[in-house]
Amino acid sequence: MTAPEPSPSVAALRARFGDAVVRHRVSCGDTIVWVRGERSHEILAWLRDDPGQAFDYLTDVTAVEYRDAELPLEMVYQLRALARRADLRVKIELDKAAPLEVDSVCDLWSGANWLEREVFDMFGVAFRGHPDLRRILMWDTYAEGYPLRKDFPLRGHFSRSEQTRQALAANPESHYSLEELSLAETYHEIPEDMRERLQRGEHGEVA
Repeated sequence: MTAPEPSPSVAALRARFGDAVVRHRVSCGDTIVWVRGERSHEILAWLRDDPGQAFDYLTDVTAVEYRDAELPLEMVYQLRALARRADLRVKIELDKAAPLEVDSVCDLWSGANWLEREVFDMFGVAFRGHPDLRRILMWDTYAEGYPLRKDFPLRGHFSRSEQTRQALAANPESHYSLEELSLAETYHEIPEDMRERLQRGEHGEVA
């Protein structure tokens, strides 16, 4: 069986960045490229800005930790070039014995903001240069660690009663501005027909 051809972006990346491109593979038709973390921001910026690449849409930012404890934790960036309808997955390996840190890409794609916060919250990866790095799913005083790490117990580190006590004692409102907590500030940006439905108390239907 003939091996599937990788995205042409692989050859372009190797020509541009040399050994900063660690390896690649094609899985289920998707091209995956592993790059060195210290040059990841430079590489991702080039993939966005180079006219021949133009990966202008960041579909997702996430992380993966495998059951094998010796394998590194991987950062995952799913990119799409809208005009070319082309996809590329970029990965960075992070040594779990070292601080889990990588450069933020919020300056490249503003949509990375909350995605990076989720990875920070669930996996404990810190993003250098992030404008507002804090938890997004768990409350700021959550003390049990990072729920999607493989060493996180199924029921958490604390007893159920202690978890309940801490959740009830949390005051998430104190960590957000009034602007973040209120829809009133952006009410005028909602389409007029939607504002009219809201005023009538209509909630719509799920198709």
